Amino acid sequence: MQLSNNTILITGGTSGIGLAFAEKFMAAGSKVIICGRREERLKALSEKHPELITRTCDVSKAEDRKALAEWVLQNHPEVNVLLNNAGVQLLTDMTTPVELNRVQNEIETNVVAPIHLTSLFAQHFVTKQQAAVINISSGLAFAPLAFMPVYCATKAAVHSLTLSLRHQLKNTSVKVFEVAPPAVDTELGHDRREDKTQSHGGMAIKDFIEEAMEALKNDVFEAPIGQAKGLHAKREVLFEQMNNQHQPHLPVNHEQ
Repeated sequence: MQLSNNTILITGGTSGIGLAFAEKFMAAGSKVIICGRREERLKALSEKHPELITRTCDVSKAEDRKALAEWVLQNHPEVNVLLNNAGVQLLTDMTTPVELNRVQNEIETNVVAPIHLTSLFAQHFVTKQQAAVINISSGLAFAPLAFMPVYCATKAAVHSLTLSLRHQLKNTSVKVFEVAPPAVDTELGHDRREDKTQSHGGMAIKDFIEEAMEALKNDVFEAPIGQAKGLHAKREVLFEQMNNQHQPHLPVNHEQ
């Protein structure tokens, strides 16, 4: 995949991995559009990066996704890359009655949104000489952590969906990538931290993004990054090891 001369839509682009991709693609010479729910962050990023195009959108809502796609296609018809990055990571204790709104929000954001957005752009992308869909899954797609089962299941779904999409688009100009991060030092997973602004540690974003961009550049279509490589290669063995190490108390009726 060429890293320059693209117009890229990145969901969940106001922080973490999404923002890192945005900054790297802009530095490589691509136009970048990011969307996110937090207007104050979008405004701050517009001031920091005047060349960055921003749009308020909650990808967990179908009407927002439709409006986003219509706006992008009308105002930036040169768009040729969709990076499905927005994600929610919550704790879920399935041994007690779950809060369905939390489960539904996680599934809608992590699975339904990439399906829907991809479908809204696919026919446009096949008209381009070069185009790509980049799905962000997770190392936990291959070896889940049992205390966040819905998140891990959604990322396993993203992996499966990416395989199917790649097959469906195999005779077109559209390349389909899956980037599977390890734990990366971002805000993701704040649901289980008392200080919601605290990151959870893990791979430094700068190290993750360098490896991820290199994978895209070299057309590595299924790209586990860092420790996710081990989760991808040794799934069942590492499942037992990981879940014996991580057995947190799961809160009941824990609000997001």
